[in-house]
Amino acid sequence: MQADTLSRSLPRQPGRFRDYLAIARFDHSTKHIFILPGMMLAYLLRGVHTAQLGLDLLLGLMAAVAIACANYCINEWLDSAFDRHHPTKSQRASVQRDLKGKWVFTEWLLFLGAGLLCAWQASATLLLVATLFALQGVVYNVQPLRTKDKAYLDVLSESVNNPLRLLIGWVIIDPGSLPPSSVILAYWFGGAFLMAAKRYSEYREIVATHGRELLVRYRASFAGYGETSLNVSCFTYGLLSNFFLAVFLIKYRIEYLLLMPFITALFAQYLALAMQSGSSAQAPEKLFRERGLLLIVACVAITFGVATFVDIPAFVWLSEQRFIGLP
Repeated sequence: MQADTLSRSLPRQPGRFRDYLAIARFDHSTKHIFILPGMMLAYLLRGVHTAQLGLDLLLGLMAAVAIACANYCINEWLDSAFDRHHPTKSQRASVQRDLKGKWVFTEWLLFLGAGLLCAWQASATLLLVATLFALQGVVYNVQPLRTKDKAYLDVLSESVNNPLRLLIGWVIIDPGSLPPSSVILAYWFGGAFLMAAKRYSEYREIVATHGRELLVRYRASFAGYGETSLNVSCFTYGLLSNFFLAVFLIKYRIEYLLLMPFITALFAQYLALAMQSGSSAQAPEKLFRERGLLLIVACVAITFGVATFVDIPAFVWLSEQRFIGLP
């Protein structure tokens, strides 16, 4: 509360060029790692269907980064009045500096235009996905929709970014098709789990240190949440993600079921992180510092490689109707 009062009482200095650059959050580009599985799945299931793979890869990554930066610009600008209530986000450039709306809007247009241009140069399919990516930023942040202020809808709408990144990776390799719906839904609910865990961590920490009233002033959606409901939502999204992932694995390569124990461990480890004070779950771009999490990710990658090239005929019985006979 004291920091909030102080931030309102001190006059803000004019925004500098680096402050406008900061709101684009280039440091969050690590989130685009979710593009990689889309590329790998498209390659394994469909093969390469583009004559300019290197160029499409470059254009696809540039489009993803540029559109994400555009979304972050309007995100931080429109959130500045609320972020000043947050213990750490109150230090963001949009809160501490007097940024001009016309320059923020110009920056948004430049990033948006650059991203859509790169996508258009790659393929019509990538342009469609990039457009949906940009629209998600508007729906999530801009009134009258502003879904980030509505409990549960905030998580589901923000996590749409996850399957959109999957689609970007897929269409870089094969612009003539889209991934199976089962893996798209698994990706979506997996992202929802991550976003719900982030809110669960924020709720526990801010309520304990500053009270629930401040938390709701920071983000209106928290008025519809409690610690129990957030915890339950994490389990729900995690279960749905694993369900659709299992459907995909059984249908397309049953050997990939070897991944499930490690995927489950990944979800469990992430939820455990969310329960820690000062958790990196509140800032997913910093997750690369979590050694335990990275170890499980490495196990997933190794197991994926083995399951891709090694056939296990004994697994076939899992997809057939069989009954345990009694003597």
